[in-house]
Amino acid sequence: MATKTKPPHRETALITGASGGIGESLARQFAAGGFDLVLVARSADKLEALAERLRAEHAIEVTVLPTDLSVRGAPKTLFDAVKKRKIAVDVLVNNAGVLEMGAFANMSPERHQELITLNVVTLTDMLSRFLAPMIERGRGRILNVASIAAFQPVPSLATYAATKAYVLSLTESLSEELKGKGVTVTALCPGITETPMVAAAREGNPAASQLPTFIIGDVDDVAAQGYGACMAGEVIRVPGALNFMATVAARATPKWAVRAMTGMIGRFAI
Repeated sequence: MATKTKPPHRETALITGASGGIGESLARQFAAGGFDLVLVARSADKLEALAERLRAEHAIEVTVLPTDLSVRGAPKTLFDAVKKRKIAVDVLVNNAGVLEMGAFANMSPERHQELITLNVVTLTDMLSRFLAPMIERGRGRILNVASIAAFQPVPSLATYAATKAYVLSLTESLSEELKGKGVTVTALCPGITETPMVAAAREGNPAASQLPTFIIGDVDDVAAQGYGACMAGEVIRVPGALNFMATVAARATPKWAVRAMTGMIGRFAI
């Protein structure tokens, strides 16, 4: 389908992992903000259903590009598909990710690689492809979805936490590297949020299933904060007062003490 000419003020946001959870809520936030959308996830049916609703509710253009970003070379295929449609991506939202809870030694080597591939390799590949055109145009925004797990080691989430620490570090580095180039980079660092991915982890782990409800964040609130932080050009946004205090404490506390505290909690969850 040919791309229609849109008003010059209308920008486009590309959102990965948009078929559910934080990604779907972020798609709703950007749609409400007047952005055209490119929705990316594995499930074509879910993306099409979401696209249809957003078109009807907000009178925006929505392009659906079903893609399994865990497959080698998928970011290049996606970038080429966007370029072929002559879509300029003004906002890149790297939300696609995967979580696995349990003892490191009990997870298969393949599962560890799946986490690293999607959470780190794919995200980096997406950035390396979509960032250059933003710099060339002199404007753009990037929202990387990390986690409060990025701020400290988390036994029972060792590989996941390590991948999110990478995302946070990369975001902070790029935020400085890109100053003066018209491109901002934001890390959204939610705590435990009521999403299908977290629900699956809770179902599969007895300790996780006992988490008190008051520490589980609302997905729409997390997305709203991520959208606001991205539009404001903030470098880091941690939704929730308890989560924010925990991250401040993690950075201010000696590492040996942080390891001791997270170790006691993390070992209980294994």
